[in-house]
Amino acid sequence: MIANYHTHTFRCHHASGVERDYIEKAIAEGLTVMGFSDHVPMPFPDGHQSGFRIRIEELEDYVRTLQALREEYKDRIEILIGFEAEYYPAYFDAMLDLLAPYDYDYMILGQHFIDNEASSYAATPVTDEAYITRYVDQVLEGLSTGKYTYLAHPDVYNFTGDENVYYKHMKRLCEGCKSMNIPVEINLLGLMGKRHYPSDRFYRIAAEVGNDAVIGCDAHHVKDVADPEALRAGEEFAAKYGLRVLETVELKNPKK
Repeated sequence: MIANYHTHTFRCHHASGVERDYIEKAIAEGLTVMGFSDHVPMPFPDGHQSGFRIRIEELEDYVRTLQALREEYKDRIEILIGFEAEYYPAYFDAMLDLLAPYDYDYMILGQHFIDNEASSYAATPVTDEAYITRYVDQVLEGLSTGKYTYLAHPDVYNFTGDENVYYKHMKRLCEGCKSMNIPVEINLLGLMGKRHYPSDRFYRIAAEVGNDAVIGCDAHHVKDVADPEALRAGEEFAAKYGLRVLETVELKNPKK
């Protein structure tokens, strides 16, 4: 691994460590690109305060801190400023407006809920086809905006119903990603935590479709950055399905 685009900070309120320590770990592990992608602040109109993302009042400090570190470390590693962001159609434009004054490089799509945070969490087991249909529809609509660089943990949606239904919709998702040149992420947090993702059934479909993959640390602790054991596991997982793993990805400019 020479580049990681999926890194969180203490500002998401469920990670630990400061940015400098993450950067030093990345350098020690031989990374040449370190992308920070904390959970984007979301301007919910009812004043809802999410418990797992940057708060709006923390946004400026997040960007300014990383800008200063980018300048300080410019001769040692490339630092990118990004966000992991859901696609909520009702709030999408307001989210982009909130980010517009800031200098940032990319977004990755991590769809943790359908529609908004009032709906069920994507990792909650469901059997109803209507839900996986909406998940795939919403992800593809989000990717079609051209604002997202890649799809984080694409198999986070925990559908436990008919396998034929799962295949139908996840193949549709994989085909959409391929047509838009969007890589799918092999998520090391899920892999090492033995979560339901990355899942064999999803990556069998991705291999059939021919999707490009990217390995994402999804680092919530300094030790997670390019951890050698996790990387070996991720590479073995990709090799099992013959997936092409990209060392770097082409960033899509979310401000265009």
